[in-house]
Amino acid sequence: MDIKFGTDGWRAVLGKDFTEANVQRVTLAIGKYIADNFGFSKPVLIGYDPRNKAAEFSLLCAEILKNKGFNVFYSSRVVPTPVLAYNALVQNACAVMFTASHNPPEYLGMKFIPDYAGPATSDITDEIVSNIDKPFEGKLNNENKNILGSIHKIDFAPKYYEHLNKIIDFDTIKNFKENIIFDGLYSASIGYFDDILTQHKIPFTSLHLYHDIEFGGGMPDPKPRFLKELIEEVKKTPASIGLANDGDADRFGVINEKGEYVSPNEIIAILLRYLKFKGYKGAVVKTVGSSLLIDIVAEKLGVNVIETAVGFKHVGEAMRKNKVIIGGEESGGLSISGHIPEKDGILANLLILEAVSYCQKPLYQLQKELYNFAGVKFYTDRVDIKLDSKDEIDRILDGIKNLNSVGEYEITNTDTKDGIKFMLGDKTKILVRPSGTEPLLRIYYETDSMDKLEYLKQVQIV
Repeated sequence: MDIKFGTDGWRAVLGKDFTEANVQRVTLAIGKYIADNFGFSKPVLIGYDPRNKAAEFSLLCAEILKNKGFNVFYSSRVVPTPVLAYNALVQNACAVMFTASHNPPEYLGMKFIPDYAGPATSDITDEIVSNIDKPFEGKLNNENKNILGSIHKIDFAPKYYEHLNKIIDFDTIKNFKENIIFDGLYSASIGYFDDILTQHKIPFTSLHLYHDIEFGGGMPDPKPRFLKELIEEVKKTPASIGLANDGDADRFGVINEKGEYVSPNEIIAILLRYLKFKGYKGAVVKTVGSSLLIDIVAEKLGVNVIETAVGFKHVGEAMRKNKVIIGGEESGGLSISGHIPEKDGILANLLILEAVSYCQKPLYQLQKELYNFAGVKFYTDRVDIKLDSKDEIDRILDGIKNLNSVGEYEITNTDTKDGIKFMLGDKTKILVRPSGTEPLLRIYYETDSMDKLEYLKQVQIV
């Protein structure tokens, strides 16, 4: 079977393609990459989320790398991706995380985290894939005998907590006048986000604060359809804010005091304003799929915008190369200056609590002020078109890249860094890009009026 790394690692259906044999193949390919680029003295950290078989397969990975001569530091318990990633940074180590993030329960995956603590870029994952099934001898002595490494069990939380204490104003959060409701969503953030609040004597109530390999019959995806119980709890509890994370806690979900889902685009824009007020300096990094709201807010704040292709590996790379206030993506990931170039849902939730606490205003009020500041409210939608093959997708994209107009609206700018983005003035965007997992073309619409949105959706682009 061909193994491919997507925007954030290799994922497959457990027992079908995610098998012991394939985990061995990927583990050896990762080991060869580390040995070829850093040598066997590079520590390797290994963690896992609460998914079915994640602990077993991660331990297999640890044993294989130990037998090849690496010193392995293996998580003593379920661990969030950002916690493992932060430890990779401070220990100058590479890491392997067993997770399928927000995917359905039947999936499992492997994510390689280099020592810079962000998602592996394409050149790294391409090298790992090219290593699959290549011979890899491991560490040898003068007699050409394997030198075994070691496995040390470790709790990765303390160093991460110590770091959060430096970048989050917990004293301000202690003055929070609202109720905090944390939906564990059966995810890896259980035992971490709630533990952080408890350590700082910040009161909260919780839902689903236990691990379940079936994720309660849903998905570990902090979107409204999987946060119905949290939304209901917020609605019936006056002055409450709801918070959740995805399966490996690198994404966030926020429910405001009215029981409304707050989009990641809004959260990024609110935090950009807050962090700029706090004195943070630099640019904002966003993906081509993120909202124009962020561009407008950044312009009004005098902040430069760096736009990347979709996927946090691109956001993280831009954060490593530039002075940045905040970087984020529309799917629910963000990080900030002074933290790691990896999305961190725990950090995001704490920053929202800090911003609301400092401003002494409900989150819905901060949303209202955000739109008043921007001077515009955007409306969005997405249309998926199923096609037969990648070749057909490529033909369509090639055929539309030179369009001059969409219906009665002139195209003022075309960008092809990821799919094709058409700008129709400064408040209307259409993005056409292929799905990364199936033969689909996704058409994203964003504009400043519902009437215009409905009109544009009726115009045949492809």
